[in-house]
Amino acid sequence: MDKFVIMTDSASDLPKEIYEKNNIIVEPFTISINEKEIVDGGLDVVELFALAEKEKSIPKTAAVTPARFIETFEKIAKAGKKAVYIGLGSGFSSTFQNALIASEEFKENIYVVDSGNLSSGIGLLLLKLIKFRDEGLSAEDSIARIEKLKPLVRTQFAISTLEYLHKGGRCSGTARFFGTLLKIYPIVRVVNGKMEVAKKGRAKFENALDILLDYFKSDAQENNIDQDCVMITHPFAPDDAIYLKKRLNALGVKNILETNAGCTIATHCGLRTIGILYILKQ
Repeated sequence: MDKFVIMTDSASDLPKEIYEKNNIIVEPFTISINEKEIVDGGLDVVELFALAEKEKSIPKTAAVTPARFIETFEKIAKAGKKAVYIGLGSGFSSTFQNALIASEEFKENIYVVDSGNLSSGIGLLLLKLIKFRDEGLSAEDSIARIEKLKPLVRTQFAISTLEYLHKGGRCSGTARFFGTLLKIYPIVRVVNGKMEVAKKGRAKFENALDILLDYFKSDAQENNIDQDCVMITHPFAPDDAIYLKKRLNALGVKNILETNAGCTIATHCGLRTIGILYILKQ
């Protein structure tokens, strides 16, 4: 049986080496700053925020267009291949809908799956999809397994500033003002395909990191975490990543993959954002 093609978008935040090693097609988002358009991955996140500061402008993201998807889908169909696309969830971007629209012309070849997730929450599902494909499962059987795993993905991030959520329309000016004044650091979780503020760390950012660890420890009871991979993901928070790694190692977690969130995710949450992501067994 020929292996199917795996597709995603640049919001899935896996290391470039994984995409290349497993022949994953990545459709990039576009980031705009004033009149300048940047393909996600064209700059690293620090360079992006430096440019935004220089331009005194808020970075904005643009979804992958149907035309871009059609171009890629045509190549796959002409090669006689099947492909599974899984990227940024429908609750976060119109990219999923654009992929779905584009796939209408290629129903025998292209499958579009709503991850219901973001960042390396998508990445975790991609790693499973790679595993299923390499074990010889068909695209259809692999998708059936992914659908069962989707509700078991746990995605939660600690956010150090409300500035970018505010600029992106996901936080009111009043909430931003008092959050900054009172040193409140929200924990954002993905619940039913949408972002929710679950808890809030106070006084110092390390307290928010400890809340992330508390979520993990609660889920780890009765050995309920899939140990294939636990992810620590951030745009630029190396010291916080070390802090979380040490504590996860102390809990017996061995397969930790640290990944860098790209410009698409960083644009909406800021540089010092960090998450622990994993899949439950049941």
